[in-house]
Amino acid sequence: MSFEQLKLKNQLCHRLYMASNSIARTYRGFLAALDLTYPQYVVMMALWEQDEITIAELIDKTAIDGGAMTQILKKMTDKSLLAVIKDERDKRKRLVQLTQHGQSLKLKAADIPKNIQCKFDSINTAQAQQLMQLLDLVVNDLAN
Repeated sequence: MSFEQLKLKNQLCHRLYMASNSIARTYRGFLAALDLTYPQYVVMMALWEQDEITIAELIDKTAIDGGAMTQILKKMTDKSLLAVIKDERDKRKRLVQLTQHGQSLKLKAADIPKNIQCKFDSINTAQAQQLMQLLDLVVNDLAN
């Protein structure tokens, strides 16, 4: 028996793992200038899209685990990027709100997606869209 199914070269998941690590390394240089980690950058993108949302909504938008989100929000609050405030309509809920400093990073981050896309020399726009659709299918399949 050759056990082809156990060879790394035949593993989709290992390719996804390698791609994820490569992408994280590529982002590091761009995000260092903003003093952000990749998960913090994801939170910022969600808040730049829609500011002053509940922590639950932020977890939904970013797909970041609740425990990890708590730590991320604490570090970002310490950096004066955002504030976690009480929801005036429902005192049980907490809202996440960008500070002026957090808002100002949006302009500095504006070119990051384009700079990352430029690193994908072998993938055109249509292929990138197709890859995103395929990855959405993988995520949806594994979430069930």
